[in-house]
Amino acid sequence: MTTTPLNVTLEEPAPTPLALLLLGRQADPASERGVDCPGDLPAASDPDLVERARAAKAALGDRVFILGHHYQRDEVIEFADVTGDSFKLARDAANKPEAEYIVFCGVHFMAESADILTSAHQQVILPDLAAGCSMADMATAEQVAECWDALSDAGIADTVVPVAYMNSSADIKAFTGKHGGTICTSSNAKRALEWAFEQGQKVLFLPDQHLGRNTAVREMGLSLDDCVLYNPHKPNGGLTVEQLRDAKMILWRGHCSVHGRFSLDSVQEVRERVPGVTVLVHPECKHEVVEAADLVGSTEYIIKALDAAEPGSKWAIGTELNLVRRLAKAHPDKEVVFLDRTVCFCSTMNRIDLPHLVWTLESLVEGRVPNVITVDPQTEKYAKAALDQMLALP
Repeated sequence: MTTTPLNVTLEEPAPTPLALLLLGRQADPASERGVDCPGDLPAASDPDLVERARAAKAALGDRVFILGHHYQRDEVIEFADVTGDSFKLARDAANKPEAEYIVFCGVHFMAESADILTSAHQQVILPDLAAGCSMADMATAEQVAECWDALSDAGIADTVVPVAYMNSSADIKAFTGKHGGTICTSSNAKRALEWAFEQGQKVLFLPDQHLGRNTAVREMGLSLDDCVLYNPHKPNGGLTVEQLRDAKMILWRGHCSVHGRFSLDSVQEVRERVPGVTVLVHPECKHEVVEAADLVGSTEYIIKALDAAEPGSKWAIGTELNLVRRLAKAHPDKEVVFLDRTVCFCSTMNRIDLPHLVWTLESLVEGRVPNVITVDPQTEKYAKAALDQMLALP
């Protein structure tokens, strides 16, 4: 069956068969491989579940601390004690030592980071263990070890400093710490790369190729020719020894399944559809998209830009749809639209819904601790070293 993209406004998408088809089965051939819109439309909150969540949270009191990532649906954010990006939430958890239970409404790598940074007596809980991250899954410990072997065989490993994006598994963070590297967020990627180039001649940036490329080229003056793309599914990453030796940025072939949807056509189309619009995108978007945008920045940057924007201004936002809808509701004096024409949520983030949250909280009330996320001591040691290095960045 052939379908056409759904034209999206920031109103609640109608749960029509077409919308469900687009969300459950639609794939855009122009987007990156593996990028689609899986999952159903988030259902409206069940009033009974809302009351059960309130009762369970009240019964637990200060024993529980609920973290809500910006990409979560509203019915979950309603019960979050704090909201933010992954690293901010992990730090917030570490600053709440009196809480026995940290309920992380996000995805698996975020809960791992929280476990690394919190105290031993605290337990970090992920309401649905299936809430992973496709980007984080694009780099495994075995693949990265093979990459390092390729760099060693090329005679350049001792000149390479690994920089891992926060959106990576604990294993990848540990690899980075073990090899003298650092972690970065989308907010401090430039600072992390500057530090890395002071330590060595080259950077292995993983797992998001786009954040690495956009930061190196747009913010640090490197050229696209200075960057090579390492494909873990090809021998030697699909690169020659000469290419590895000549490169300054060795980018891992990974990407975000949501931000990878946005295209140059998306930018051009929204400019025609909304005259005078300001296009603001996340740096996980493809290079041609950020080049065509008016502004580029992290999730926190996007939120602050909308807060500071003039009434009556028009904005097209290239990031996860739950956040864009929330920004539109928070700024009724501004026109805020989603950059893509097709409804697309982060499917793994949306696995954390109100039923899972209620089940988690009620389990804790009953004395059962479900879905505890634990990082083994050796992995935690090196991953924390990489995270501490990021915190020590000038």
